[in-house]
Amino acid sequence: MIKHTLPAARRAFSPGLRCFSEASGGEISEDVFERAGHPRLTKQASLYVHWPYCLRRCSYCNFNKYIRRENNDHMMTECLQRETETLLQLSQVSCITSVFFGGGTPSLAHPSTIAAVLESVSRRAYLSDKAEVTLEVNPTPVGKSKLEDYCRAGVNRFSIGVQSLQDGDLKILGRDHSSHQALQTVEEARRLCPGRVSVDVMFGRPKQSAESWENELSELLRVCDDHVSLYQLTLERGTQLFKQVLGGEVTMPAEDVTAEMYQCARRILHQHGFLQYEVSNFARHKAVSHHNTSYWKGRQYIGVGPGAHGRFVPRGEGGVVREARTQTLEPDVWIREVQQRGHGTRRRIQLSHLELLEEVLVMGMRMSKGINHKHWELFSPQLGLHEVFGISNDVQELLQSGQLILDDRGLRCSWDGLALLDSILPALLVMLERQISQRLQMDHHADGQTKRISNPQ
Repeated sequence: MIKHTLPAARRAFSPGLRCFSEASGGEISEDVFERAGHPRLTKQASLYVHWPYCLRRCSYCNFNKYIRRENNDHMMTECLQRETETLLQLSQVSCITSVFFGGGTPSLAHPSTIAAVLESVSRRAYLSDKAEVTLEVNPTPVGKSKLEDYCRAGVNRFSIGVQSLQDGDLKILGRDHSSHQALQTVEEARRLCPGRVSVDVMFGRPKQSAESWENELSELLRVCDDHVSLYQLTLERGTQLFKQVLGGEVTMPAEDVTAEMYQCARRILHQHGFLQYEVSNFARHKAVSHHNTSYWKGRQYIGVGPGAHGRFVPRGEGGVVREARTQTLEPDVWIREVQQRGHGTRRRIQLSHLELLEEVLVMGMRMSKGINHKHWELFSPQLGLHEVFGISNDVQELLQSGQLILDDRGLRCSWDGLALLDSILPALLVMLERQISQRLQMDHHADGQTKRISNPQ
C-alpha cells in the first residue's frame, strides 16, 4: 500500500533566461525540461520554503515542527529571505518555476513574510507572475481570515489540510479545527483561487471503516475543488498516537481494510472526473500540482528554512554533480547560522550517478505516466530503460502479471500495480544497481585497455 509524503515587483532576471512559454500565457508546459536537455536542468529549479512553527503538535506527526516560545516573525522573515538569496547565488539556478510554502503551519506566518520571500526570489532569479505559488493552510478561523491577504502577497494556490470531516477523528488526531471550519475554509479558498485549491485527507484513521470512509469522501467531493491528495495514516515511532496504539487505547484498521479504502477512493474519485496522476494525488480539469510534479520528475529544487531538503548542482567544484542538501533542523540554531554565514546548510552530499538514478526511478514511478524514454535518457544517456529493466526475470514476472508496463512510451505501473508500488520498487532498484555496476566495470576495463595501448612497454 501507499506510504507516507507576487506583486508587480517580480521581474525577469534576464530576458534570455525565461523558463515558460509566453505563447501559452506563462504556463509551464509539461515537457519543457524534456525538450531542454541537460543545461536547463541546472538552470531551473522549484523552491520549497519551510515554516517550522505550529500552535500544537498533532498526535500523529513527526515532522520538523516547533511550538514557538516568542514571536520572532521579523527575524524569521529576514533569515528566510537571506537564505533564499544565498542558496540561489550558490546554485546555477536563474529561474524558479514554482514555490511551495510548507511546514509546520505556514498559515501562521504573516502575509508580509510570504511577499518578502517572493521578492527575494525575484532579486536573484526569474519568477513568472503566473508561476504556481502554493501555501499550506490549516483550516482554522484564523487561517481562513488570512487567505485574501496571502493572495495579495503572491499566493495563487492553496493546499488545505482538511484531513477528516469527522470531528471525533479530528480530536483523536490532535487537529485544532472542526469539520465545519474546514468546509468554510475550502469554500473561501475556492472563491479566491478557483480551480487552484487542493484538499488533503487521511484514511486508515483509528476505528475507521471502509463504509464510513466512502460516505466521508462523497461528502468531501460535494464541496472540494479540482485537486485531492490522499494520505494513509501511518504510525510514527515517538508520536502520541503511536504510544496510544501501543498501550491499547486506540485501535487502527487492519491492512486489508486500508487497502480497500484506497481502492474505494480511487474508484469514487474516478467517477467524479478526477484522474489519478500520482500514487496519492488526483486532479480534474488539469489542475495538477506543478511543484510536486517537479519532484516526481527528478528536477532540481532548493530547500529554504529549518530542516528543508534540496537537490541542486552548485556553482564551481566542477558544476556538474547534483548535491543532496539538508538545512539545520532547530529554528534558533538555524537562525544563528543564517545570520553568521547566509545559510543554514548542515549537510551536503554529492549524489553518485546510481543514487541520482535511484531517485529518478523511485519518484518517477509514483506517477501514473511513469518514466518516458526521453526523460530517462536525460539522466542515463548510456543505458536506456529497456537495457536496464528489460532482461530481469523479476521484472519480466511483473510485466507478465500486468502490474508493470515497459513499452515504447516508457516504464510505468498499471492501474493495479500503482497500488502495489512499494512491493514493485525493490525489484527495479536491484536491477538498476546491477546494471550500473556492470557498466562501471566495463568502463574501467575499457579505460585500462586504452592506457595499455597508449603506454606500450
